[in-house]
Amino acid sequence: MAKLLLVSGPERREFELGAVNTIGRHPDNTIQVLDRIISKEHAQILRTADGKFLLRDLGSLNGTYIRGERVGDHVLLDGDEITLGATRLLYVEGTTTDQALQRVTIAPGITESHIRQRIAAQPTRDFLPERELHDIEALRRDYEKLRIANELNRSVGLEIDLDKLLQKILDKAFELLPADRGVILLMDEGGTPVPRYVKTKDGRNEEIVLSNAIINEVRKERAAVLSSDATMDSRFSGAHSIIMQGIRSTMCVPLLHGEEMLGIMHLDSQIATNAFTEKDLQIFTGIAQQAAVSIQNARLAKKIETEARTRAQFQRLLSPVLAEQVVSGQLQLEKGGELREVTVLFSDIRGFTSLTERAGPERAQEIVALLNDYFEVMVEVLFRHEGTLDKFVGDEIMALFGAPLALKDATRQAVQCAVEMQKSLRDFNRTRLAGNQEPLRIGIGINTGSVVAGALGSSRALQYTVIGDSVNVGARLCGLAKAGEIIISENTMMRVKDYVDAVALPPVKVKGKENELRIFNVIGMKGQEWHREFTRPM
Repeated sequence: MAKLLLVSGPERREFELGAVNTIGRHPDNTIQVLDRIISKEHAQILRTADGKFLLRDLGSLNGTYIRGERVGDHVLLDGDEITLGATRLLYVEGTTTDQALQRVTIAPGITESHIRQRIAAQPTRDFLPERELHDIEALRRDYEKLRIANELNRSVGLEIDLDKLLQKILDKAFELLPADRGVILLMDEGGTPVPRYVKTKDGRNEEIVLSNAIINEVRKERAAVLSSDATMDSRFSGAHSIIMQGIRSTMCVPLLHGEEMLGIMHLDSQIATNAFTEKDLQIFTGIAQQAAVSIQNARLAKKIETEARTRAQFQRLLSPVLAEQVVSGQLQLEKGGELREVTVLFSDIRGFTSLTERAGPERAQEIVALLNDYFEVMVEVLFRHEGTLDKFVGDEIMALFGAPLALKDATRQAVQCAVEMQKSLRDFNRTRLAGNQEPLRIGIGINTGSVVAGALGSSRALQYTVIGDSVNVGARLCGLAKAGEIIISENTMMRVKDYVDAVALPPVKVKGKENELRIFNVIGMKGQEWHREFTRPM
């Protein structure tokens, strides 16, 4: 994955490149750079048909530079340094960390039978009350646990970015232990340890081959492994990956959170025999225990953040119940465009243009507040009937029933929603009249038919919506509806005739349709109070 790395400034940042990327000071850019010398919209990076990335200057005043040379259009190569004002960005086809991880492999030993015994790490124990402390060694061990926990907590703080957290964990391990190289592996969905962060003492990007024998020992026994001299240790005599690299000392510990194994931490030394001691293993195990808690917290925080963001997005479109089911995975949204039957509802305020003209520009805020109050009531009704809010267009509401989620009795729900919208508007108007304010009147149009549903828009802004002739017909019916009316098409009437009371109106000719359409005015739902009063003056 191609990325841009911000290499100037106090904090290193990474930006994953999409198909269209804009760089500049304005927050609407996909890559915002707060540099006063940079233009609001300074440059673009576009992915070409052959998968390369083209850097394009957007006529900026101070220019875009590659290796000190001003450029207009430039096909980026791995390692290109881009200079914008005082800001330096590095283009990489995969980050430095990604490249280092590609050099980490797990090599198989000859057979697992060569591992003949387990070296268990110090067991985790509760701290004894002060009055029960009699063993000075136990006291030393408890103190060491607290020291390590304090050291690591001070280092990682409240870090919830997993990549940054893993880096801080290994940095602290290198401070406390005489290691040359370290790797953190995390379990994937299939339970296989996958390298996620690697560090070397001298910073060299070298090949690191981890022993499958050692990794399997840790996974199988869920305990730490210490090899004082891997080339001589009989337990790993068949592990060629150790012998080939000449690793003299290895420590490998599990990252355990309760009963769950989150991953494995590995440290090795290529310099000295017996580089690690039993005390080092104890320290490393303590680091792993604290690291596992931090990793789990980071994952939970990320999950909560993602779910909150997803929930907020869907709650703008779906009822809270449906939004929660989507977030929890009980309901699945279809990706991409698809053909499906949907009932569309359009609602529009009658005479709203003249209302705003009478109010004048000095009362613009009052008009906006009125619309917000009105939309609040209407959307509440819409969600109560499991409809989806497609969009607001001025004072118009467009709603969907049956998309993006299939809905039982979608058409009936749409008509019931329209009837309740008119009823709720009457209650809304009572409050306005009590305050000597002008009441609102709405007309509603409903149509049922096949549409293309999916996410439409640009690479920077996508919106779920529906398109097609059935949508256009729904909008035309809304235009025909008088104040207080609910006009439905013949397609809709065929699906709800057993549930609604409606009056047939003369066929109409609408734009885009060759033949006249049969339409109906809904009076109310059968078995419920009729709502002829919608059209009565208040």
